[in-house]
Amino acid sequence: MPKSRVRSKPVYTPPSRSAKAKVSPPWLVPAMLGSLIVGLAWIVIFYVSQQDLPIKAFGQGNLVVGFAFLVTGVVLSTKWH
Repeated sequence: MPKSRVRSKPVYTPPSRSAKAKVSPPWLVPAMLGSLIVGLAWIVIFYVSQQDLPIKAFGQGNLVVGFAFLVTGVVLSTKWH
């Protein structure tokens, strides 16, 4: 019977897992929810007020502000563990 070849590479050992579970900072969830709610409210108020509120001087820029709040909320939600 032929002899088996010896393995030249060492056996793979996965990296050890850290014992600590990742925990989100306590301010993250309120900031995320607040940002999402403010962004949604900003856009709804803009449309319901016939583009007069929240800040008349911004004009269509109010949409940019509302979506900026929404995007900030979504970015924060990716950091939540």
